[in-house]
Amino acid sequence: MSKSIDLAQFDDMYRTEAATERDDFDTIPDGKYQVSVEKVELTESSTGNPMLKWTLRILAPTFVNRFLWRNSVFTANTLKYVKTDLHLCGLDLGKLSDLPKQLEKLLDIKLEVTKKTKGDNENIYFNRRIETAAGANRYQREAGDALIPF
Repeated sequence: MSKSIDLAQFDDMYRTEAATERDDFDTIPDGKYQVSVEKVELTESSTGNPMLKWTLRILAPTFVNRFLWRNSVFTANTLKYVKTDLHLCGLDLGKLSDLPKQLEKLLDIKLEVTKKTKGDNENIYFNRRIETAAGANRYQREAGDALIPF
């Protein structure tokens, strides 16, 4: 049983408090952005189809630390796009039913994405995976002497 929280103590202040306008959250314009995968959830769309909800934190070039969201709905027509996105993120599955156990592997992946708006619809497209300098250094460290010419 959850504890009931009494908010009545704030009623008078709330009634007299003015809501402030926020101009720091204007719509992010169309363009290319470098992002990090902040969160990925397997959920259900409004039509009842399985769906991946992606939360992407912008790293560059502008709007740093703002978010973009992408929903990837699973249907017979969209499965090839879902598989392409997962592959681009380095997640190649033998069967899609393994995805729930593998979602954690998608976190912190760096991507270049394109945001495009058509009418009221905003779409986020994954362009490519971005290898960070730390990733490149790790590769060189693991390769060790194999990179030294004869």
